[in-house]
Amino acid sequence: MTDLFNQLKYKYRNSNLLVKIIFINAFVFLAIATIGLITKLFYINQVNIFGFLGVTADLKLLARKIWTPFTYMFIHADLLHIFFNMLWLYWFGRIFLQYFSNRTLVSLYIMGGVCGALTYILAFNTIPYYVNMLNGWKQMQISPPLIGASAAVMAIVMGAAFYRPKVRINLLFLGSINIKYIALVIFILDFLALGKDANPGGHLAHIGGGLIGYIFAIQYKKGRDITAWLGKMIDIFTNLFKPVKKSKLKVTYKRSENNTTQNRQKSNDQEIIDAILDKLKQSGYSSLSADEKKKLFDASKK
Repeated sequence: MTDLFNQLKYKYRNSNLLVKIIFINAFVFLAIATIGLITKLFYINQVNIFGFLGVTADLKLLARKIWTPFTYMFIHADLLHIFFNMLWLYWFGRIFLQYFSNRTLVSLYIMGGVCGALTYILAFNTIPYYVNMLNGWKQMQISPPLIGASAAVMAIVMGAAFYRPKVRINLLFLGSINIKYIALVIFILDFLALGKDANPGGHLAHIGGGLIGYIFAIQYKKGRDITAWLGKMIDIFTNLFKPVKKSKLKVTYKRSENNTTQNRQKSNDQEIIDAILDKLKQSGYSSLSADEKKKLFDASKK
């Protein structure tokens, strides 16, 4: 067991950020599942982790849980949910990293997740069909949380698909297909499911995440990276937790500067001695001043 843990630890430390996101999602899933199992076996009062970390469309509740538009994208309810999300993320994430940096992938993942949550919240507070559904939940005193990485994954899928739409992948029974068409089919299926009562928030979030991925790809082709500001914020945040190391470059630079000064001084001294020697050859030792005689004497001792 220790060897397995060490192998996973090594794999995590030496992997790119795509694999690290998958590791984080898997770890959170296992942690929540373990807590749920323990509380059930020992009849411990269960903590509503999904309610605490999942995002809600109820604005009053949301105001008390402002972190949820960020945390919900790392929470999954069951094994199939996380399996297919991480599978799609891995497939399209690898394609994405052929053209973009790790930082851009993480930035778009977070941006897609947040935009998915905002789409869900906005729709349930403005569109009559969803407003009525939310009011029904309030009357029953329930607030089903939105959880899952689907919106964040959709941002990566659409970003990769519309930045390089001619890339092809092989699908079982279907053969080689352009990734653009795969992304479009997923997006259309989510759109057609908007009027159904099953998982309405999930479909809304998928569309929000997919749209931000599409916008990213189109804007990047025009020379604008809409994730750049978020990437800078992530860099600032991560640098806060990095240990401060003494820079050896500064010390080396000072030594180099001192050596340059010393060499310049030696060059000037040599020019003076050469001039004194020339005067000595032309006019003799008696023509030298007391200061020139001293400099020549000092130079002879070096």
